[in-house]
Amino acid sequence: MSDRSGLRRVGGNIAALVTGKAGAGLLSVVTLAIVARRLGVENYGVLTLVHGYVTLIGSVVAFSGWHGLVRYGGEALHRGDHGRFLRLVGFLSLIELGFAIVAIALAVLLVPLVGPRLGWPPDAIRFAPFYCIAVLATVRATPQGILQLADRFDLIGLHQIVMPVVRLVGALIAWAMGGGLTAFFLVWLAGALAEGISMWLFALGRLPGLVRDYDRPLGSSLRPRAIRRDNPGILPFIATTNADLTLQEFAPNAVPLVIGWVLGPAAVGLFALSLRVSNVIMQPARMMGQASYAVIADLIRRKRFAELSQTVWRSVAIATALAGVLVAVIALFAPTILTLLGGASFAGGAVLLIIVAAGRALQAGAPVLIATLTAFGRPGRSIMVNLSASLVFLAVLPLLLARLGVEGAGLQVLLQAVATIAALTWLVRRLLADPPEMPDDAPEVSS
Repeated sequence: MSDRSGLRRVGGNIAALVTGKAGAGLLSVVTLAIVARRLGVENYGVLTLVHGYVTLIGSVVAFSGWHGLVRYGGEALHRGDHGRFLRLVGFLSLIELGFAIVAIALAVLLVPLVGPRLGWPPDAIRFAPFYCIAVLATVRATPQGILQLADRFDLIGLHQIVMPVVRLVGALIAWAMGGGLTAFFLVWLAGALAEGISMWLFALGRLPGLVRDYDRPLGSSLRPRAIRRDNPGILPFIATTNADLTLQEFAPNAVPLVIGWVLGPAAVGLFALSLRVSNVIMQPARMMGQASYAVIADLIRRKRFAELSQTVWRSVAIATALAGVLVAVIALFAPTILTLLGGASFAGGAVLLIIVAAGRALQAGAPVLIATLTAFGRPGRSIMVNLSASLVFLAVLPLLLARLGVEGAGLQVLLQAVATIAALTWLVRRLLADPPEMPDDAPEVSS
């Protein structure tokens, strides 16, 4: 492990990710303009609702264990135990695929109950069971962990543009052929499948480089008992981190469905476009969190707590400052942005866009703070923060919508962001002020 400062190493990882993210963001904006203008606010809302429904089921039921692979797999590779590493990869892959199958089945079964209440037209209800296969887009945590351990953040960055490229090409074809809602459902499904499959292909290509000399069959060593023996404490750890990731994604995925339930697809279309525009604020923050996790974990293992504190707070400050600049730009040009992207039917969402963007900016430091808690082995604390904020503010969302209309959804985003970032900051401050004892022989994690 290099002796470069933690912040510089985080910056290096982000540099490998940012090109893909920037390209993905640009492609997504072009695609968004095509789809929103072609479908209008109502049908764009229906597309968003169906995709959001499948994504919500996938995020709640499906499994994500890349934190466990980076932590325990990194230890195995550091000790040269390639068999232990491969067994862990196989075990986590089986869990991830198994949960995905359950998620798809559940999503299909609930379509007839959920679709009519959310205002889906008959064509959307008929196609939705097939669209549930899009859950496979979420089945990519294990290969992401492999790429992190292989120090291939360039491939993770490249992966960011796979789905946007497929969507853009498909949207152009659908537009040229005069396609409607069903055509764009097919485009979105193709993008989801490409997103999941491509990550696995990237990771499988890098796996031989991590375990060059191991060719023994895994056999019964994939059983939970054998995995627990190899990796003490792994099952509670991956269960906790998976729950944490689920809670991070739950509120954003559930909010459009609640809006559709209360106000209908048109309001969802306005909110979805506002959320998509404001996503540009969170992209640097998410990259900061992803790129910093391995660095923070390594600084903790090496007991370099002064450097750790500096890395964490500077990373949070950079993410928040950048987010503030982006909010100012969005606030100045909100009506123009919405009309340019979606057409005249979206022009009424300017206030909503500004409120949502402000909420996203306030939460820009959260990914780094969550990564810090997880690396300290305290993911349960961020779970409690996310769980409390998600449940409280999701519960009040119907009331806000009834009183304020679609702008109530923006206020919900803002209030939840304030509560979440305040609680996470307090927890991390306490932890850095009095770090727990760490084992002397803790191995490094590649960054």
